[in-house]
Amino acid sequence: MSATTTASPLSDTYRAMLGVERAIAKSRIELSLRELIKLRVSQINGCAFCIDMHWKDARAAGETEQRLYSLPAWRECPYYSERERAGLLLAEELTRIADKPASEEAIEHAHDHFDAQELEDLLWAIAAINTWNRISIGSRKTPGDYQPAGAAH
Repeated sequence: MSATTTASPLSDTYRAMLGVERAIAKSRIELSLRELIKLRVSQINGCAFCIDMHWKDARAAGETEQRLYSLPAWRECPYYSERERAGLLLAEELTRIADKPASEEAIEHAHDHFDAQELEDLLWAIAAINTWNRISIGSRKTPGDYQPAGAAH
């Protein structure tokens, strides 16, 4: 989810999560990678509302349909940079952490492509979308109506 999503009424916890989103948006993790991670994590978690939101946000930010459609198979596709691959690998492993610990390979690969501050920002971005997925699934948010900021309705 993102800072443009509203709930009624806004709880203190919800406002705090929006603050986390604002901080992540100011990070040095590029928007395209943040959106790819949000979409991929939402796919893994089966969060229809967040999948709907983040493919729309990614397209509005200029992401190509080719990269969005092939995201579940990012390992087999040449469309993603090494930095994106490192971020996606870490996101997948941390999202599936209940199944097995994050591998040393994923963590080392991330260290190879992100400096210390970027890695911290990446970890927060991964944690935040996992949280939003759980809130959206738990509250039965319905996909379909979300439109990116500035989109024609």
